[in-house]
Amino acid sequence: MSAGSRIRTYFEGTWHEGDLAVMKAADHGMWQGSSVFDGARFVDGLAPDLYLHCARVNRSAEALMLRPTIAPKDMVQIVWEGLSAFPKDAAVYIRPMYWAIHGDETVLVPSKEATGFAISLEEIPMASPEATQTLGKTSFRRPVLSDAVCNAKAGCLYPNNGRMLVETRARGFSNALVTDAMGNVAESATANVFMAKDGELFTPIANGTFLSGITRARHISNFRADGVTVHECVLTYTDFETADEVFLSGNLNKVTPVTGFEDTTYQVGPLTRRAREMYWDWAHSTV
Repeated sequence: MSAGSRIRTYFEGTWHEGDLAVMKAADHGMWQGSSVFDGARFVDGLAPDLYLHCARVNRSAEALMLRPTIAPKDMVQIVWEGLSAFPKDAAVYIRPMYWAIHGDETVLVPSKEATGFAISLEEIPMASPEATQTLGKTSFRRPVLSDAVCNAKAGCLYPNNGRMLVETRARGFSNALVTDAMGNVAESATANVFMAKDGELFTPIANGTFLSGITRARHISNFRADGVTVHECVLTYTDFETADEVFLSGNLNKVTPVTGFEDTTYQVGPLTRRAREMYWDWAHSTV
């Protein structure tokens, strides 16, 4: 939560002003970590790919052995009802979430008898178009599906991302370029990653170790429609050391230019600028 930001919370069938307390100390999601969420954006009166985000939170719930209780189309309607109280020019982060309330007799397995559900709408400004990040290597890696619920946007995965950020920030970088268990690049600590080389675009292939983002898919579709070759492939740190440009792709800010990786520096290049331009052209075309 950002200090002083406006928040509205949907819980138990109605909208509330403020950051409502929705979870109890004994809820399974509180002390066993069985919680999932998703993140969409409301900007300039638009909520791009909102339905896809609502559908994904339900898939995440199922991956974490929870029973989703709200159909995506109904969730979309609830979100728009909540957004109607914000100014059209507000920038709002949209977070639908589920968590288990009870466990089974072992207390480890979440019970499907009752699932908590809430939506948090929080005013968070979009980053400035001039904002950039730098990437450093991290000793922490993305897990594999046999070790963790990598196919869900689960709260229990994010402390590992926090460790990555703390480690790389201590060395002067703002983010981390993270590898999977095999040592191949997966994503950054906060978002999916793209690199450009000789006018073509490259992004790590979705191999089950990271969440292949909705915004990532939108960028790939936009570039291919624009005639740019996009490779989803295995990439290493060496590939990023020889890249022409790099940018991050996530729902919070959509496109974040990267100006450096360890000792390598980049300019904010034409494909990075084109990614942002095409994304918002597409978003406005869906109105």
